[in-house]
Amino acid sequence: MKYQVAESLSTIPADAWNALAGDNPFVQHDFLLALETGQCLQPYGWQPQYLLIFSDNDELIGASPAYRKTNSYGEFVFDWAWADAYQRAGLVYYPKLIIAVPYSPVTGPRLLSRHNDEQTAHALVDFAIELARQQHLSSVHWLFNRKEDYNTEQQHQLLSRFDYQFHWENHQYKNFDDFLATLSSKKRKNIKRERRKVKEAGIIIKTFTGSELDETQWQQVYNFYQITFMKKHGTATLSLDFFKAIAHKVITFIAFDNNKAVAAAICIKGNNALYGRHWGCYEDYDSLHFELCYYTGIEYCIHHQLQHFEPGAQGKHKIARGFLPVKTVSSHWVAHPEFNRVIKDHLQREADAMEDYGKELMDASPFKQIHRD
Repeated sequence: MKYQVAESLSTIPADAWNALAGDNPFVQHDFLLALETGQCLQPYGWQPQYLLIFSDNDELIGASPAYRKTNSYGEFVFDWAWADAYQRAGLVYYPKLIIAVPYSPVTGPRLLSRHNDEQTAHALVDFAIELARQQHLSSVHWLFNRKEDYNTEQQHQLLSRFDYQFHWENHQYKNFDDFLATLSSKKRKNIKRERRKVKEAGIIIKTFTGSELDETQWQQVYNFYQITFMKKHGTATLSLDFFKAIAHKVITFIAFDNNKAVAAAICIKGNNALYGRHWGCYEDYDSLHFELCYYTGIEYCIHHQLQHFEPGAQGKHKIARGFLPVKTVSSHWVAHPEFNRVIKDHLQREADAMEDYGKELMDASPFKQIHRD
């Protein structure tokens, strides 16, 4: 095997990368390259360090989407407390190495290889750790792993951490009413009431693919994306050029009031899944957030026979609307032996509390019969 670090995906042929990436839209070549060319990375502390493994005949056989980070922004697996503890001890936590997709708390492959080759996957883990040692990085973090990659990583005595997101599964529903019929009476009535409020307000919702949007519509959708960050005093890190570059992956639901666009939700579509990413609204409309970000997406999945809908990170309120808790897992390597021990003890206590929290979440299921996939 030959090992290489690339600082841009532009140096890697798309077909070679995608042969390893599979059908997850977030790790495909065009999505990751669009983050680079759209100026979404370095201004916010993400420096690409793609890990590449080649065979003896120079065929790309393994890869990881990796980034050298100078902060913890845009990761969604929060380690600010770890960084603070390092600082108080007189140590430096940043930079570190992140193996994930920037600004995308979506489970997916992190150890890319042909046919999920186990030897290559292990080599990628060792490669990441060795790179961190060479560059004197504090740590390596594999975030939002699919199960196979997580199991491989854990064979390297890495620290383990998990959290919960809320996902919707399509149990071969014929239509939205078919889905509603599986819910308890109280939850079903609440959803109907929320949808009715949107209709009574005269709101019309239309669905567009990114490729269908003209320049004016793209600017409108992007303004909605920006306004949410402005309201929360955050930073809109994704550029309009980024969204346009992945237009073929974008599904957007736009709400109109008297033919005027007043809100929009941006989703990414995979082969068998829909991923809710961002939304924005100029004015407050009762229940419009639930309609655009949850119910319209569910209807879209049912109509297009998509199996899975991830509406974004966090949000316990999603349970009442048909999204059940699902574990998301991460693995961590910490260079400093004493901090590794301290963090390991902390994560064990955190895991015990999270297990109890997970049971509490599942007990809140709105379904007549809990689906356990």
